[in-house]
Amino acid sequence: MAEDARDTRATLALLAALAAAAAGAHAMGEPFYVNMAARVAILAMAAAGLNLALGFGGMVSFGHAAFFGLGGYAAGVAAWHAANQIPLTTWPIVVSGTDRMIVVWAAAAATGGLAALLIGALSLRTSGVQFIMITLAFAQMFYYFAISWPAYGGEDGLPIYLRNGIEGLDVYDPLTFFVICFAWLAATLAGTARIMRARFGAALTMARLSEARLASAGVDPFPVRLAAFALSGAVAAVAGALNADLNGFVGPSALSWKMSGELMAFVILGGVGRLGGPVAGAAAFVLLEHFLGAATERWVLVFGALLLGVTLFARGGLLGLLAGRARHG
Repeated sequence: MAEDARDTRATLALLAALAAAAAGAHAMGEPFYVNMAARVAILAMAAAGLNLALGFGGMVSFGHAAFFGLGGYAAGVAAWHAANQIPLTTWPIVVSGTDRMIVVWAAAAATGGLAALLIGALSLRTSGVQFIMITLAFAQMFYYFAISWPAYGGEDGLPIYLRNGIEGLDVYDPLTFFVICFAWLAATLAGTARIMRARFGAALTMARLSEARLASAGVDPFPVRLAAFALSGAVAAVAGALNADLNGFVGPSALSWKMSGELMAFVILGGVGRLGGPVAGAAAFVLLEHFLGAATERWVLVFGALLLGVTLFARGGLLGLLAGRARHG
């Protein structure tokens, strides 16, 4: 329990630092850095979704970019139809496009969750390398579908000229948009913590440690893991919708294996199965990308070396180091 308390304090410290960085940048009139903080929050949220499946559920998914990208396209397609006043026709349903964030978030969560449910229903019947490759294959299927979808930009992607909005809020104000992203991240982490403290979380942990023991207790591991996988997909999809609004663009790269690899790297670097691990991993990536990327194109080598060093010598990840308990990870 003391270890959990240290992790919680470290997570809260990371969130406080992220919020302080955004507020400080806003006070200094630096909207670029406010948007950079929003990007950290979005990527951390997507990685937190993966962490639920990978860190807490032991499901090594290399296809979570599928859900992240689907959420982005949900936002982009809805905004495109709203801007062009063209109904979105999906037989037998005809609906208008929308630029309301709340509706877009719901659509993204439903799309990502349903896709994860279907993919999980097939891939969770396997394990190990087979599971990894099946999730990767599904993500690549969505990637190539997006490339061959000329109605929404195809390989060039889909620009979002008008950011989706919320009644009464100026979503074009960088600080306001950061607060929205930060609230989603905080809610995701709080929800994950609550889930893992509940009976479902205990069942998910046991499914990761020993499926046979969970089954012997009268609980079928498959629906437990499937529910966690679907929830993780929904979370990643909402993060993808926020990312599309932040960038004003969504393209096939959001569905690529590279995006899946980055999300996995955030979880591993920050600390697998640590609540705030995705925040630490995403922050490290964005900071290195910005500050080292301005100096050299080979900044990824530094990120790779950091990831390797943490994997070999700090099993608790960056969060474990921050909490002062890496050796106990």
